[in-house]
Amino acid sequence: MSSVPQGLSEFLHRHIPDIEQEMFTFLPVQEPEAYMYGPMRDYPERGGKRFRPALVLLACDVFGGDMKKAVRTAAAFEMFQSFAVVHDDIEDDSEMRRGKPCMHKLHGIPLSINVGDALYAKVFEVLSANRELLGAEVSLDLVEEMIRGSRETFEGQAYDVGWIRQQCVPSEEEFMTMLRKKTGWYTGRGPCTAGAIIAGADPELRAHIGNFGEAMAIAFQIRDDLLNLSAAEQDADVAPGITSGAYGKERGGDIAEGKRTLIIIDLLRKCSPSEQEEVLKILHAERQLNTAEEIEGVIALVERYESDSYAEEVCLAKARESLAYLEKIPANPARDRLGEMLDFLVQRGF
Repeated sequence: MSSVPQGLSEFLHRHIPDIEQEMFTFLPVQEPEAYMYGPMRDYPERGGKRFRPALVLLACDVFGGDMKKAVRTAAAFEMFQSFAVVHDDIEDDSEMRRGKPCMHKLHGIPLSINVGDALYAKVFEVLSANRELLGAEVSLDLVEEMIRGSRETFEGQAYDVGWIRQQCVPSEEEFMTMLRKKTGWYTGRGPCTAGAIIAGADPELRAHIGNFGEAMAIAFQIRDDLLNLSAAEQDADVAPGITSGAYGKERGGDIAEGKRTLIIIDLLRKCSPSEQEEVLKILHAERQLNTAEEIEGVIALVERYESDSYAEEVCLAKARESLAYLEKIPANPARDRLGEMLDFLVQRGF
């Protein structure tokens, strides 16, 4: 189990409350409260790691910017995260989010889609309000970065859900392209680039911090996929046939959802034709038709063929790539915190 380094922990405890206060300022109690604004606050109120908005502040600080002027933009990135997971949970038909039933399980799909759309609109409302803090030019740069990153994220998601719908398995190269688009921007490159824009960093330094964030985000996602398989078995009544996993997610939930992960891609190129047929049958089935025994059987194959070990190697290689970009940035305490965040996100084991 990896604990948050002291320096990073102190930074988060000092600044996350400011980000949350700013975010909830834009999510007031008002009508239609029961059908929109209340559900809009649901995922943000469940907590979370908040490392995306923290990246905005740290990327601003590392280039000598005023972090107070970056808080609003940080809140916008946390809202984007909430919007993204509301829609992602629907598209994946996920059961759990941060230890509780997903929004569409509580409120139904139509209302949840509308809540996600409203959160996405709020992202741009928040960024537009930056004009009084940052001026029109910097605010427009941030809006353009969010538009560019949204497009990348949606393209990545299109690959992710399209492969499931078409019942095909991508190559490793295709998978990494999807990961760079879907996770690489909004989890890493986007927040880091936004912080650099606010600080007024030059284009070369913006590129370095963006590349650092993207590689870190990819390593983070691969780690997340590994944790989905290694979680302790408990709370078997959370979902039919699925046991509860780390971070309040289902153990083997990615398999039940038919997710094409690096782990599964490696497994399918290593296992026997009969095993491959069985794995594909489970991946292509409706999640409610898969039993716990079938999911555990796939996990056992992953361990037998050491596909988890292969994914671990790729995860650590991306972490080293991320660190190399970080070291191109002049040393200061904020860079130290960024290095600690990289280490924590890649090594976490809770």
